[in-house]
Amino acid sequence: MDLLQLGRDTLAKQPFSQLVGAQLTRFDPEGTELRIPIRDALKQQNGFVHGGVVSYAADNALTYAGGAVLGTNVVTSEYKINYVRPAIGQELVARASAVHAGKSQAVVQCELYVIDEGKETLCAIAQGTIARLAAAASAE
Repeated sequence: MDLLQLGRDTLAKQPFSQLVGAQLTRFDPEGTELRIPIRDALKQQNGFVHGGVVSYAADNALTYAGGAVLGTNVVTSEYKINYVRPAIGQELVARASAVHAGKSQAVVQCELYVIDEGKETLCAIAQGTIARLAAAASAE
């Protein structure tokens, strides 16, 4: 099974990912891409994509990018996000890649864009640390 299919299978097992309609479109050691179609249920009262949805996209994209370089049994150890403008459009796109990978953790960066009328606009930037789980700590 290729890495992208493995990632998609994992995403399909995440109920919250299914709830928001997340789609994994890239998953390899050079980077990951996660897309979320924007619908009214994902917006806050001003019509922007809710910050929690943007944060979810960053977290998952960061973790996938870390898993691509560390092995897929990983978790987010920490991350921060900077919202730079409201996410208004038809689709949210999170693109992440590892900046540094050691034996047990990776530092990963993510840029989040909103697509509106075919134009991508940066809406947030995130950085996180992804940690490899010990084999015994796996929930499987």
